[in-house]
Amino acid sequence: MADLMKTPLYGLHLELGAKMTAFAGYAMPLHYANGIIREHLHCRSQAGLFDISHMGQCLILGERAAEVLENLTPGGIVELAIGAQKYTVLTNPAGGVIDDIIVARIDRGLSLIVNAGCKDKDYAYLAQRLPDNCVLQIRPELALLALQGPEAAVVMNRFSAEAVALDFMQTCRTRIDGIDCRISRSGYTGEDGFEISVRQTDAETIARLLLAEPCVEPIGLGARDTLRLEAGLCLYGHELSETISPLQAGLKWLFKKGHADFPGATKILSELDGVPQTRVGLLVVGKIPVREGCAVTDEQGQQQGIVTSGSFSPSLQRPVAMALIHSDMAKIGKNLFAQVRGQSIAVTVAHLPFVPHRYHRS
Repeated sequence: MADLMKTPLYGLHLELGAKMTAFAGYAMPLHYANGIIREHLHCRSQAGLFDISHMGQCLILGERAAEVLENLTPGGIVELAIGAQKYTVLTNPAGGVIDDIIVARIDRGLSLIVNAGCKDKDYAYLAQRLPDNCVLQIRPELALLALQGPEAAVVMNRFSAEAVALDFMQTCRTRIDGIDCRISRSGYTGEDGFEISVRQTDAETIARLLLAEPCVEPIGLGARDTLRLEAGLCLYGHELSETISPLQAGLKWLFKKGHADFPGATKILSELDGVPQTRVGLLVVGKIPVREGCAVTDEQGQQQGIVTSGSFSPSLQRPVAMALIHSDMAKIGKNLFAQVRGQSIAVTVAHLPFVPHRYHRS
C-alpha cells in the first residue's frame, strides 16, 4: 500500500479494522470486521458511512459555464436552478462515454464530481474545451463522504436542518458542528442519503461525528458495489466506457429533446429508435456467481452478449448480474445462459433495478 495514494480517512480505516485494497490508485477499505454482506444489509436497514474521497471534485467558473457543459453532454445543464444537481455523461466523438459525472449549479458556475479513475483525463478534456471566460478549478483539498440508508435523514437532522430539507439531487452549503461543507441529497446505493464535501483537514472530524451515531456503521467498497448493482446503477469501465454509448447503457432519460450539439451526437442520436445492444438485469438460477466478462449465450450456444457486473445480492439472497446483450434478446423473462468456467449457468432477463430505489422526493 506504500505506493498508493491515501484519503484523509486512511488512519481511521486502519483504526476501524478495515481490510484495505487498491482502487483507482488509492488505498481504500474493501470491508471492515463485519464483512461485505452485513455491511450491505446494514446500509439497507439503517445507515452506512462511505469514504469516497478518491473521487474528483472540480469547479467550472464563469457566466458561460452551464452553456459550455451543455455542449459536452446530452444536455439539461442550462436548465439547472442554483442548488440543483444532474447526473450526466461526457461523450466522445465516437459516441462512447469519457466519464459519467454529477453536475451541480452554484452561484458562480458549476460544481462537478467525477470518477476517481477518470479524473485526470476529465480535467484535461475540460480544460482544453473551456473558453477564455471560463475557468476550471480543481479541488484536491476536498474530501467526500456519503451517508446512505433509511436512517440517514434521521442522523442528518441532528446536524443540519438545511440538508434534511433538500430533495433528491439538490445541494446546499451548510455546517456540521460548525464545519463548513456542501451537502447534496444523492448517492450510489439506491437509498436515501447525502454526500458531504468538506475540506480534507475536517473529514475525520465529520466521519467520527457520524460514526458516533448508534445506527451508523462504516461501509467499504465491497458493499458499495453490491448496493449499486442491486440498484441497477452503471459503473464506469463496466456498463459505460469509451466504446459503450449512453443509449446502450439504458440512459435515454439523460437526453434533452432537440439537443444535438454535443460530441458523438450524430451516432448516438441515430440509436434513439433502437440500439444493437442494450443493458439488462440478469437473475441467476442457482448459487454460482456470474462475474464480469462471462459470455451470455442463447439456447443454441450462440453468444448474445457479455456480463458487465455480477455478484451475490445480499438483499435478494441470490446472484444477480447486469449485461450488455443483443436487443432482440432483451425481453423480460427471456431465458439465457452465462458461461462460467466451462459451465452453462441459467439466467433470466429481469427488470432493473433489482431492489427499488428509495430516493427522497417531497
